[in-house]
Amino acid sequence: MGEMMSMEEIKRRYDSEWVLIEDPQTTEALDVIGGKVLFHSRDREELRKKAMELQPEFSAVLFMGELLDPNMEYIL
Repeated sequence: MGEMMSMEEIKRRYDSEWVLIEDPQTTEALDVIGGKVLFHSRDREELRKKAMELQPEFSAVLFMGELLDPNMEYIL
């Protein structure tokens, strides 16, 4: 972990997991297009605890799997 990766690489490597991305690269619309994965887990709570421990200055938390209902909005 810690290497710069594209979103395609992150999705392939961490399928169906939560990822904590440090210094995310974004588009003007703030869509994440890459970054450094600091931590990953299938358990969102475990990832939250690790994020609190590491406290990265700039980060993003994303789920790399299919949402149960693509028409529903989720609050994390």
